[in-house]
Amino acid sequence: PVLMAAKAQLRNQRPVVLGVSTNDGLGINARNLGTLINAKNIYFIPFYQDNPVEKPNSITANFELLIPTILKALAGKQYQPILLG
Repeated sequence: PVLMAAKAQLRNQRPVVLGVSTNDGLGINARNLGTLINAKNIYFIPFYQDNPVEKPNSITANFELLIPTILKALAGKQYQPILLG
């Protein structure tokens, strides 16, 4: 159901906000994230490396920024910075 809702949003040129938390965001999947970051109407909740020493490829979205990200997405803007320190 979530994928169908996202596809419907994109088909109607409406924003889709993604919150990504994954152990491989900076590994092989970094290429896919880069493609989505550049895609029209796709917006990301800013994310950070949650444990760079033990899990160097892991990223986690800062869900405290969900509402500000949604508000920016509704205005057609990506909340910045997208990569948090």
